Amino acid sequence: MMLVPAAVLVLIVLGAIAVDSAVVFLAQRDLANRTAGVANDIAGFAVSESSFYRGGGAVSLDQGKAASYVGLAFSDARRPAGYQRWSGAASTSGRTVVVVAEADVRLVFAPAIPGARSIAHVTARSTVSARGG
Repeated sequence: MMLVPAAVLVLIVLGAIAVDSAVVFLAQRDLANRTAGVANDIAGFAVSESSFYRGGGAVSLDQGKAASYVGLAFSDARRPAGYQRWSGAASTSGRTVVVVAEADVRLVFAPAIPGARSIAHVTARSTVSARGG
């Protein structure tokens, strides 16, 4: 009978660890989905008009358009709840765009433990190649 309170405490701690692990996992998946979406959008949005019209329909991506789109997509105004901070960057090379994002996610139960971290760092990377007609 004396071990029941200890067992309950252990179950609560394990539950807290499970919840914080799920928060980190879901944040990482969310960030990966967002980078994939932004990369797809850039592949359509950032086509260099000058290379397309002057180059006989050659598809190439404009780094300036890609950077401005990523700046809008990962602005602080669009940051989801639970994210402490986030940032994104895009680099283009010909038809290919690579979007890299990172975020700090607030943990739910870990801050209650002295000395435990209260924020987890997650990263995501997506690569997309634009196709020419």
